[in-house]
Amino acid sequence: MKSVIVTGGSGKAGRATIRELLDHGYQVMNVDTAAPAEPLCHFMKTDLNDLGQTVDALRLMAGTIDRRRMAIGEPPAVIHLAGIPAPGLAPDATVFQNNMMTTYNVFSAAVRAGLKRVVWASSETAYGIPFTRSPPLFAPITEEHPLAPESGYALAKVLCERAAFEMNRWNPGTVFVGLRISNIFEEKDYAAIPTFWNDPATRRWNLWSWVDARDVAQACRLAIEADLSGAEVFTIAAADSLMKTPSRDLMAAHFPNAEIADRLGDFETLLSIEKARRMLGYSPRHGWRS
Repeated sequence: MKSVIVTGGSGKAGRATIRELLDHGYQVMNVDTAAPAEPLCHFMKTDLNDLGQTVDALRLMAGTIDRRRMAIGEPPAVIHLAGIPAPGLAPDATVFQNNMMTTYNVFSAAVRAGLKRVVWASSETAYGIPFTRSPPLFAPITEEHPLAPESGYALAKVLCERAAFEMNRWNPGTVFVGLRISNIFEEKDYAAIPTFWNDPATRRWNLWSWVDARDVAQACRLAIEADLSGAEVFTIAAADSLMKTPSRDLMAAHFPNAEIADRLGDFETLLSIEKARRMLGYSPRHGWRS
């Protein structure tokens, strides 16, 4: 039995991640301010803005692991998905403060508790979404694309990526894995996809990208299991776009100055997932076209 703490386990990505982990034999604890609608695992109500509460939650799980380590055979890990999930849901300063401090607290508590792996939700917004002031330089966008945060939400994600790098430098025994997650869809959201087709401009803000919550969950699990060191970041998106228009044509119409890869597939995602495929073994299993 392997053990994982999921913060924000009552939310869209958190619910899917808990199910994925349980299906693969993990022992899971949900740490959130809101109780889950469906109790899938042990729940601990925790305000991650409070460092003491965060440390207590992670130490509780780590202490349980320590007492059972001989039987479990795996070090504990945390998947940090809690936070205000998008810009515009609260005043910009509120979003920045909440997401920055809760992530710092989780990182710090993980190190104090001796956790070996921290997987956490960064965001596609780091690349410059909505691409109005800083359009993409090339596509598909890879992790090497310059970052251009355009909101307090995105700025917090970029600064937390730097924090992960520095905390790993201070504490090499804790590996940090940031997932730059695209716009998350649940299966019930698929019905809205045809409404985007008549006006592609409505979805140009993130290069017509998306990802199924179940594939986010897959990426979270793989990020725990992969042989990694240091502090890494990976883009997590679906394999294809939301559109019926070919990706190359969308870029030509909306971002004509961007350099386009020669091997871009007809409907291939414009947020590259090649690094996640190569290093995590990530392979999206869900798509609206089928």
